[in-house]
Amino acid sequence: MRGEPVKDPRSRVARIEALGARLVTAVACGDMVWRAWGEGPPLVLLHGASGSWTHWIRNVLPLAERHRVLAADMPGYGDSDAPSEPHTAQALADLVAAGLERLLPAPARLDLAGFSMGAIIGGLVAARLGARVRRLVLLGPGGLGLEPAPPRALLRLEPGMGPEAVRHVHRQNLLTLMLARPESADELAVTLQIDNVTRSRFRSGTIPISDALRRALAHVRARLAGIWGGHDAFTGHHLAESRRVLAGFDPAFEAHVIEPAGHWVNYEAGDEVNALLAEWLARPAR
Repeated sequence: MRGEPVKDPRSRVARIEALGARLVTAVACGDMVWRAWGEGPPLVLLHGASGSWTHWIRNVLPLAERHRVLAADMPGYGDSDAPSEPHTAQALADLVAAGLERLLPAPARLDLAGFSMGAIIGGLVAARLGARVRRLVLLGPGGLGLEPAPPRALLRLEPGMGPEAVRHVHRQNLLTLMLARPESADELAVTLQIDNVTRSRFRSGTIPISDALRRALAHVRARLAGIWGGHDAFTGHHLAESRRVLAGFDPAFEAHVIEPAGHWVNYEAGDEVNALLAEWLARPAR
C-alpha cells in the first residue's frame, strides 16, 4: 500500500469503512463510535491527538485478516461526542474503557495498540482492564515524563486562503511533525489530516508530555511492545530512554525502530507495522 496513488481520498476512506461495521456505544459523554472489521481475537486500535480511526487507514484491513479489529473514534474526536472540560487523560481513559466494556464484556480478552496519545490512553485503559489485555503495543508513545522535543515552527492557516493553499499548509506541517519523507505526505494523508483536525474537540494540552503512561504501566499486566519511526519528531530524541523506561515494566519488552519513518509510523510504514503486529500478536500471552 505504501506509495499507492490516491486520486479520490475520501472515496477510498468510504470504501474501507463500508467493508466493516459502524458501532456505537453509550458512554457518560454520549455516543462513542467505533469501526469494526474481520473475525478472530479482538484487537483494539486507539488513534493519536487530533485524529480518528483513520490514523489506522493503512492497517485495519490487513490486521482484519486475523483479528476482529475495533478502531475507535475516542470521545472528542471524529464522530464521537465530546466530554465536558477539563479534558484529562484519566477521564478519557474512563470513557474508552466504558465503551470497551460494552463491546467486549468481561471476561473477554483483547489486544490493544495505541498510536501517540492513543498509546497513553491505551496504557491507562490496560491498567483498568488488568489481565483482560493480553498484549499492549505502543506506537510513538509519549506520556513517559521525558524531556519534550524542542518546538518546531509550523505554517499557519490564514483567513481567505484557498483550498490549495490550505492543503499546502497541512502538507508542510505533516512533514514537520508527523512524516519523514515528502512522498508520504500524499493526497490521502493531507485529506485525513484536514478532516481530523477540523473535527477534533478534545484538548490534549500537556497529556503527551506528562508521565500519565509511565504511572499507569505499573498496573498493566499485558506483555509490552513498542514501535517508533526513526525520525519521530516528538520522541526521536529520547528513543533509548523510552525503551529503557518501558523495559523496566516488562523484562520481555520488544522494541522496533523503523527507518526512515516519522511519528505517524503506522501510516508511513504501514506494511512494516502490520507485519510486526501480526508477528507479536500471534505469540502466546504471558
